[in-house]
Parts: sequence; structure tokens; C-alpha cells
Amino acid sequence: MDRAVVSVSTAELSSWLRKPDLMKFPYAAVVREYHHVGKHFVPPELLRMLAEARTLLPSLHGPWPHVHTLASFLDTALDKPDQRYDYPTYLALSLLQLPGPDDPLEQALFARPRCDRLIAQLVADALAFELAARDGRTTLLPRMRPDAALVGKRYRHGLRVLRPVLGRMALDAGLTEVGPADQARQACAAVRGDMSFAERRAMKLSILPVDTIHDEYLFLRVLQAFETTFALLSTHLRGAIAALRQGEVDRAVYFLDGSRAALEESGPLFSMLATMQVEAFRTFRQFTEGASAIQSRNYKLVESLCSMPDPGRIDSQAYFSVPDVRMRVLAGQETLDEACAALLGSGVPEPDRVRLGAAMESFARTLARWRQTHYRLAVRMLGEASGTGYTQGTPYLAAVRDLPVFRTLQNGVPGTGMNSNGVSTNGNGNGLHADGEAVLEADTETRRAP
Repeated sequence: MDRAVVSVSTAELSSWLRKPDLMKFPYAAVVREYHHVGKHFVPPELLRMLAEARTLLPSLHGPWPHVHTLASFLDTALDKPDQRYDYPTYLALSLLQLPGPDDPLEQALFARPRCDRLIAQLVADALAFELAARDGRTTLLPRMRPDAALVGKRYRHGLRVLRPVLGRMALDAGLTEVGPADQARQACAAVRGDMSFAERRAMKLSILPVDTIHDEYLFLRVLQAFETTFALLSTHLRGAIAALRQGEVDRAVYFLDGSRAALEESGPLFSMLATMQVEAFRTFRQFTEGASAIQSRNYKLVESLCSMPDPGRIDSQAYFSVPDVRMRVLAGQETLDEACAALLGSGVPEPDRVRLGAAMESFARTLARWRQTHYRLAVRMLGEASGTGYTQGTPYLAAVRDLPVFRTLQNGVPGTGMNSNGVSTNGNGNGLHADGEAVLEADTETRRAP
């Protein structure tokens, strides 16, 4: 450990503690130390000083966004010594300010552009790190650097995520280069030039790897992008439920189609993850014990908004790991299944039944394939190793990948062709190709977004 680096970070924090000022917290020095050694290895003295800074939060005066940022950063930075380290704190989700289930329903229409910005920033930041490492412009996370071929794949898959998003953001005009590295450089510049000060700071503070291994940067950013996608899905599903409650089939189909499209566009994120070096993943993973995707609040929100989970699942570790979502389910959270059944019982015209059934089928098929791809990638990276969130790892994923998405579809809604597991009977079971290429419904190697 470089003691000079430690002394600089503690000296700056010590100075701040003597005269605390919300607007002058030494974020850069603290983040630099976390990056230098990894969150799992931060010196006790620095942790003690950060804990002292946290006790001062109630007495600090200043704009609420700045108070929230410092509180969220300390919540993430101190999760391990507090012994409450988990998936949300590992991913620093409180700093990303994702859409949530308590947001006003009126905001559902604006969730897509909000999440587009965040996905673009997360993926562009991942590519910017790869570019900086290849150019020799950074010493961040120096261990187990990937070779040029792997990095080239990351550029290519990252651009597949970015192109449709940048198109909607009107930031794609400058993507004129042909080579993946040069085009990735252009995409990163376009995204960074569009970011506010608050967005840039959120990106800097939301990446606290547990170790100093290169591939953990990619791992964190991709998982954060998936969380953003599922936050968008849960918001859209809430919008679809409200629309069906009001008999507005067109609006419900709009939200379902948007959810399907967002999930399809997330497919290349799996391809990015598949470029991780297995040994690198297994090395830093030994320090992520306690954090697992089973604790993903956004994924469970999507699952439970689609249909009511079985009692056995509600009373399993899957939902005990997300207690707030479990309480919503037990309190009678309305599902799309229920809203659809109520609408169908009211004598909705046949064309509307068919359109709604087709939209539900398409979304369910895409989600089922997402689960399958997730499982296959986990098998590749983990083998039969246990999970880090007190789960059985891949056996757990194998058991839950065929859970029904919508039970309404099993009861014969016109326009569907689903089997009992919510999977299209005429689908082809896409997942991961042998070379790690992730494929969802409309996400193939030859597909190029406009």
C-alpha cells in the first residue's frame, strides 16, 4: 500500500472535519484512495474519519441535492464496516437516483428519456475506462488488464447499446468513424459533452470496486445499466396497470411495447459481460460476499407487477432479500395480470383483446429469454459455485428462469401462443452463442439500430 496516497486522503478529510463545509467535501481524495486499494481494503483510519463525517450530516446546511449526494456517498462507502454491504450499496444505486415505485404515475411517460440518459452515461463511462487503459492514460484498477481483442469486443457491444439511445437523445450525428475504438471515443465525447455537473459527479462517485482488478469496472457499470433498465420496466408496468384500470388499451400497449423494446436493447449488455475474464471475475468476486442480484429490488418489482408470486416464492429468500417489495406484494399491490383480467371481464372489444394479448406475449417472451441468457452467462462465469447473496448460485437461477411472467396468458387470451412457463411455443430459445454473443428477441449480431 502506498502510504503517501493514504496520508493525502486522510489529511484532506481531517482538514474538512475541523471545518466541515457541505460544498467542500474532499470527494476526489476519498475516491482516489478507494480506487487505489479497493473498497474491501480501505484503511481503518480513513473509515473512522468517514464515519465521523457521517455524524455531522444533520448539522450541515446547504442545498438538499448536495446533502443527499454526500449522505448517499457515505452510505455506499461505509457499507462494509457497517456490515450492511449488499447489492444496492455495491452498485451505489442511491447515487444514481433511479425511477422508483413511489414516483407519481404521471412521470411514467418521462421515464424513458430519464433512463436513456443514465444508460448512455454508464455505458459510455465503461468504454471511456477501456479507452483510457488501452491508451495508457490511467493507472486505475491495474491488475489483470484484458488483451486488445477482448477490449475490441467491449467497444463493439457497448456501441450496440449506445446507438439507439444516442439516436433518441439526438447525439448520434457525430458517430462518423468506422473503427470500433474511434467510434467509441466519439460516443464517449458526445455523452460527456451533454452531461450536467451533477451527472458527472454521480458517475465519479458511483464506482467503488471492492478490489483493483480491471474487469470489475465493466462489471459494475453493466449491472448499474441493467438496474436502470429494470427501473424503467417497473415504471412502465405501473403505467400499463393504471391505463388498463381506466380502460385505455392503447396506452397500456404503449407501455408494454416500450418495456419490451428496452429489454431487447439491453441484450448487448450481456455480451459485454461475457467478455469478462473468468479468472478476473472469480478473483474480485471473493470480496463481494453479501451482495447478489437476488437483492435486486427493481427486478422483483417487475416480476411482482406482472403477476402475483406464488406463496412459496414470497416466503423464500428471493423476497426476504427485498423486504420492501415483499411488503408491497403482501399489502395487495395490483398486478398487470389482475388489471388485464378485470378489463377482459368488462366486455372489451375483440381487437383490443388481441392487441393487449399480443403486447403481453411479446414482453413475456423477451423477459423469459432475458432470464435464460442470464442463466447461461452465470453458468459460464460461476460454474457450480454458490451465489454471493446466500443463494445456491446457478441452481437458483435454473429453478426460477421458467417462472410464469403472466398467468393471464396461460388462460387463453386471444393473440397469444404461450406455454405454461410464459414462453412462446414457437420461439427458438435464444440465449448465449458459443462465442458469448447475447441474443434477445430483436438483438442479433447483424442488427443495427437507426
